Amino acid sequence: MSLLFQPLQIRNIELKNRIMMSPMGTVSAKEDGKATDWHTLHYGARALGQVGLVMLEVHAVTPQGKDSGSLGLWSDEHITPLQKVVQAIHDQGSKAGLQLWHVGRKGSLPQETAVSASGLPHRERATHALSIEEIHNLVLAFKEAAKRASQAGIDVIELHAAHGYLINDFLSKYTNQREDAYGGSEERRYQFLREIIDEIRLVWSGPLFVRISADEYSPLGNGLQDSIQYAHYMKAQGVDLIDVSTGGVLPDVPSVYPGYQVPYSEAIRQAADIPTAAVGLITHGIQAEEILRNGRADLVAVGRELLRNPFWPRQAAEQLGVRMEGPAPYNQFWF
Repeated sequence: MSLLFQPLQIRNIELKNRIMMSPMGTVSAKEDGKATDWHTLHYGARALGQVGLVMLEVHAVTPQGKDSGSLGLWSDEHITPLQKVVQAIHDQGSKAGLQLWHVGRKGSLPQETAVSASGLPHRERATHALSIEEIHNLVLAFKEAAKRASQAGIDVIELHAAHGYLINDFLSKYTNQREDAYGGSEERRYQFLREIIDEIRLVWSGPLFVRISADEYSPLGNGLQDSIQYAHYMKAQGVDLIDVSTGGVLPDVPSVYPGYQVPYSEAIRQAADIPTAAVGLITHGIQAEEILRNGRADLVAVGRELLRNPFWPRQAAEQLGVRMEGPAPYNQFWF
């Protein structure tokens, strides 16, 4: 039996298979950050295609934390539109996750002053270093957004702590140049994320994932060993899974090839003894199965292939010789 199509239990939920739709920004929300019928169609189609966990794109926890076209979860007005998206996913037997996020210094909206850990500019745009009070307020904003996600019926919350956005801005030794309790050593650079996790756990008992940039591809930034240490911290706090990506902080870019980020997932999984998701040009069912069979990850996050083909799980099943049931209305034509 293929591991890719075996269920996976994470806390109080069971995924029907180990395929996760990787969170991908669609830049299609309006200024108010509310989900639209387009989002319901987009994400519902991947659930119809039998993806086990549909991870929605980033949801900003404050109006200032959004970017052009991004979704938001900073007010109760966002709950009902999000519920429609979640229901479309649940109707197909899939689980729904979403990312909580603050764009930080990488924001592009001209009317807002970008904020950061220590005032480092981004592409020559000045940023404002957050005060202690502002940090505390943002921690609470993440907590309130998590409560709204729960009210909307979300099954999994993922914190976006990768790709140079605000949480990653604190984690990175390159962007975090603070000299207070939130900067300096790895433990202090982790403090912002630590407080966010602690506060979210007061209102959320379901699965909690964190997406990280395991390697910033420069000696100026974090590398794998830094990320392994952060993984130990996360495990101690009850994080259920680390979604392992890379890059996005410095302009340095890696050589990209199928599965290029999978070794980072494998290393963190083994060193910190914590479940991981592997991502990065995973395109074939046999490739996904190998990752799981060899203990390199617990979930396989598929991105671009699911944009091209919402029914990629069926294709992967055929490649693996697995008979996978489809949506009931399709069954007479499915095989």
